[in-house]
Amino acid sequence: MQKRILGNSGLEVSTLGLGCMGLSFGYGPAADKQDGIKLIQAAFERGVTFFDTAEVYGPYTNEELLGEALEPFRKEVVIATKFGFKEAQAALGMDSRPATIRAVAEASLKRLRSDYIDLFYQHRVDPAVPIEEVAGTVKDLIKEGKVRHFGLSEAGAQTIRKAHAVHPVAALQSEYSLWWREPEIEILPLLEELGIGFVPFSPLGKGFLTGKINQDTTFDKTDFRNTVPRFSEENRKANQALVDLLGNIASETKATAAQIALAWLLAQKPWIVPIPGTSKLHRLEENLSAANIRLTDFDLNTINEAVSKVEVHGARYSAELQKRVGR
Repeated sequence: MQKRILGNSGLEVSTLGLGCMGLSFGYGPAADKQDGIKLIQAAFERGVTFFDTAEVYGPYTNEELLGEALEPFRKEVVIATKFGFKEAQAALGMDSRPATIRAVAEASLKRLRSDYIDLFYQHRVDPAVPIEEVAGTVKDLIKEGKVRHFGLSEAGAQTIRKAHAVHPVAALQSEYSLWWREPEIEILPLLEELGIGFVPFSPLGKGFLTGKINQDTTFDKTDFRNTVPRFSEENRKANQALVDLLGNIASETKATAAQIALAWLLAQKPWIVPIPGTSKLHRLEENLSAANIRLTDFDLNTINEAVSKVEVHGARYSAELQKRVGR
């Protein structure tokens, strides 16, 4: 697999990374541990060098899974993890106090079986702690060799500027896909200006853009998509138009809807590195094959023109979670 560099950071990663959250958290019951290890190692064998986790995924179990799976080739991969929630539980709210950031770093290093964290993201902006303090704390951890790069997740433009002035932000991780294009308005131009890489999570619309979910799909009771307005039965029915459109475009290029969605993202900027997640080997292989698809300007114009005529229904977060993004 080809490599990309996240902005001006010099941090080189595979063109596609692996979002590991779903192996332990968020989409129903956790995967069997050995199956999770096999999937992560299969991704590495197929050229993936960029793996994303967080202490809150589980909590803790996802970092432990990743640490065990990647220990044999730790120096050959880039591991991103995150801090920023009280007691590693999103439901308890944010906590980015300097002492907490340091404690999370130490604990994450042990779970990841590593001497350093390649990319340390603030998971969500904490309104109670000035971003300058957050950036300064991570800057100190970088000086100490415990962290190599600083990242933000779902941060707003003003916060990104303030943080970057204290210590260069290597990457911003936020949702971006053919059915959530808000970052194009303000965030992408800012990242290009400042030389910050972009790591889109949910690049396949939390699975919806694969075409494997429809209005009749039922989710496990622990699946967080049950709380997402965009995934209500009514909205899934309405949003099927976008999936059908992607399917039609994919059939003309002998690809899948998921591959077109990922190839479209990769074509937007050379410093964009999506991190699709999966627990299935055949889906992993399907996703990674998207890195070999080269969409022409004609293809991109066709996709953009077609998608612009489709209205996506439903918010991407519940009202409570929406308050935590774009700060």
